[in-house]
Amino acid sequence: MSPNTRGALLMAAAMAAFTFNDACIKATDGALPLAQILTLRGALASLLIYGLARALGSLRVDLPRRDWALVALRSLAELAAAYFFLTALMNMPLANVTAVLQALPLTVTLGAALFFGEAVGWRRGLAILVGFAGVLLIVRPGPEGFSLHAIYALAAVACVTVRDLATRRMSAQVPSMTVTLSASLAVMGFAALASLGTEWAPMDRRLVLLVLGSSVFVFAGYLFSVMAMRVGEVAFVSPFRYTGLIWALLLGWLAFGHWPEPLTLIGASIVVATGLFTLFRERAIRA
Repeated sequence: MSPNTRGALLMAAAMAAFTFNDACIKATDGALPLAQILTLRGALASLLIYGLARALGSLRVDLPRRDWALVALRSLAELAAAYFFLTALMNMPLANVTAVLQALPLTVTLGAALFFGEAVGWRRGLAILVGFAGVLLIVRPGPEGFSLHAIYALAAVACVTVRDLATRRMSAQVPSMTVTLSASLAVMGFAALASLGTEWAPMDRRLVLLVLGSSVFVFAGYLFSVMAMRVGEVAFVSPFRYTGLIWALLLGWLAFGHWPEPLTLIGASIVVATGLFTLFRERAIRA
């Protein structure tokens, strides 16, 4: 098996793990406060990430001040993204929220052009516009199809875009697992503080298993995504992130009885197609 094939399979596994994590959170069905979920999941996931980082020798604290500032910015963006995404997830079908997140390659490309001055040709510029039109089909900003929680999904995209742009500006000496652990601890710490003013709900066996499953799946997602980036070419492996939408469609249908409306599927297809085109053009330009 070639490195690219292994990388593609690992990336697909990472997306499956992240989607199963989302399904576990959604399956709690509001029985637990969000702060409680993030505190418990964050504590367990941080322990697993720390153990992996120690095993890989990927923990460093002697980083330049500029890199630590970027790590802090990325962690804050991760924190905000977790809040907005999970709030949207609790109130929208799994596939719909996941479909909105597929716009990330487009928003990151646009953000890099606006803030870093990276060149974006007319082809990629047109793809971004078409992709955003696909997002509008998903969220449908009108009196019938639009909901307040769609704003949360779009806010999550904005926060993840900031997170990824901050990651791009970090120097190569910053280990990925150090960044991941910092973000996980930030989310857990903020959630723990927020939970002080929230009455924790009792947990039965089902809820305990869902939180445990969420922690294991989010850790597996981080692990597989790091492994994918180490064994394959980024330009080849990155498009397999879109397999997460397939998992979201299947889990949404099987576990929650949700199947997106035709307009949502059309919008998701447009977003995925334009994202793949953007990745293809970026690969062609760098070649």
